[in-house]
Formats: sequence, C-alpha cells, structure tokens
Amino acid sequence: MREEILGYVDEAIAEMISERRVCMYLELNRKTIQNWRGQGPVDKRKGSARYVAHRLTEDEQQAFYDAANQPKFVDCTPEQIVAKLAEEGIYYGSSSTLYRIFRKRNALHHRADTKKPVKNSRAIPVFVTGPNQVWAWDITWLKTDVTGLFKYGYTIIDLYDRTIVGWAIEDTESDEHARRLFERVIRNHMVVPEFVHADNGGPMRGVSLGAFLDSLCVTRSYSRPRCSNDNAFIESWHKTLKYTVGYPSFFTSLEHARTWYADFVNWYNNEHQHSALGYVTPHQRRTGEADKIYAKRNQTILAAKLKNPLRWRTGKVRQYDALPVSIMCRPLKKAS
Repeated sequence: MREEILGYVDEAIAEMISERRVCMYLELNRKTIQNWRGQGPVDKRKGSARYVAHRLTEDEQQAFYDAANQPKFVDCTPEQIVAKLAEEGIYYGSSSTLYRIFRKRNALHHRADTKKPVKNSRAIPVFVTGPNQVWAWDITWLKTDVTGLFKYGYTIIDLYDRTIVGWAIEDTESDEHARRLFERVIRNHMVVPEFVHADNGGPMRGVSLGAFLDSLCVTRSYSRPRCSNDNAFIESWHKTLKYTVGYPSFFTSLEHARTWYADFVNWYNNEHQHSALGYVTPHQRRTGEADKIYAKRNQTILAAKLKNPLRWRTGKVRQYDALPVSIMCRPLKKAS
C-alpha cells in the first residue's frame, strides 16, 4: 500500500501537482511521505511489530522459562535465578528478560501470605471557604500521676474558624470512642461535614469510624506518607493546649482531665484571639461577627493614617482579615 502511495505521489509530482496538495487529498502528513522516501516504509509507531536482532527466539525463551521453574528455584527471585544459573555456567538472559518471559506467560502473581501494595491516591488541595466543610481530628496523650499511664484527648476542629466542635477524654485509644464522638457532634450540631481529615493512626483508620462516616457519605482523607504537617491545624491546637499557662503537670483522674479540658475549650472558642483569624476568636469568626470587627479596626487605622501620614512612610496600611485556609487531602472515599 505504501509503495503504491509513494508511486502515486511521485507520479503526481511529475505531473506538476504539489506534494502538499497530494498529502491533503490522501490525508497524510508530508513528513510521513518524506520519511518513507528516505528511510523506506518502516512502521515506527509505538507497539508496532519490528525485528530486534538480539531478541531471544521462542525456543530460547522456553528454555529460560523451564530452567527458572526448576524446584530448586521455587523461593528465588529472577535476580537470584540468573545469578545461580551463572554460577553453574549457564546464561540465557538478564533478570529483566526473565521478568518479561514470566509476564508474557502470566506467571507473575502476588504471594498470598504477604501484604499487597497499597496505591495511595494523589493529594489534592481543598480550599476551605465556610464552616463545616473540613473537620480535622486527632488524639493527644495527657499525662497522669502514674508514670507510663495516660489519658487520651480526642479533639475535632473546624478548619474554617478553628472552632473546637467536639472533644472527649477517654482511658484508651479506640476507633469506637472516636465513632461515638463523631455521632454526638454531628447529632448536636445537626450538620454533616464534607471532609474529615486525620493522620494515619490506628483509631483514625478504624473500621467502626470508617463505616459510620461512609454511611453519611463523608469523604475521609488522611495525611500523606512522611508529611507530618498535613494535619498541622490540629497539631497547632495541641501545642496551644499544652503550652498554655496553667496546663497541669499531670491529671489525677478522668474527671479532673475532663473538667480542665472543658474549661480550656470554652476559653479557646470564646476568648482566645487567633492570629490566623486576624486576632478574633473562633466564635466571632463562626458567627460572622468578625467582619464587623475587621471593618472597625481597618477604619481606625485608615483614619490614623489620614491624621498623620508621615508615620506610614512606606504607604502600606495593615488590613485585618482572616488568612485563607487550604489543606492537602488524600481522599480515601469520595462522597456520593
């Protein structure tokens, strides 16, 4: 067919018809005709059949396959098989060649006794523009008066306004405790978040909590491997918690821990001026009161600049507002 096309093109050019027009008529690229004319009609497309001089013949491939399937190589990898055959003075091909032969004969299977590799989903940026879109949660250890024994603080934070929407103090780490906490918070707030983000701990990956969130079509997200700052918002909360003045050296009982934790959460939500929120409280940000506060502060600073502009030599005026919030999520299950 290609020889006929080349002959047709040569004949057409000989009759003073341009090569460009002939290629348009035949729906061919001019470069294709030029390659055929200079190199011959060789199909160089990816996946096309081609002659490879060093390729093993079918008999050689079968001999290599039979040698690799000897009982003495039952627990060996292709690299080990090639190495041991070379010790015996036998060489058929490389380990890559043996892998290709195995793949061609459908002889590559995962061993049932080992864990199959987990393919992680690609992280996507999620921009938080309103409350109850993304909740992050984690568990922190709380020291007790007995060395080596801890209480466990479960905390859920809304990334939009940093409000602590739910918390619990328990004697153990368990996804059952986490599930009951989420049930209570969702019931009390009468709202279901779009995303729930956590790290890769055992309670976070627990079946009980996962089944509950999946039943509500909540998209579960987990931190990327070796990215400790993927859950930075809740970790920042833990530092604020444990570095505050008055944090106990240890807790004497479950009631002591719960009482202190409740008072601190109330202070954090209603009195603590958060730097990332433009120095308003999470409650003010959540209720929309923060916008009025920002406007009043900005108006005051602009009026001061007009009164004495020399104090603003660069011309820049501070504007109070909350910083934009985004988080890198790896959705395990998309909401439907």
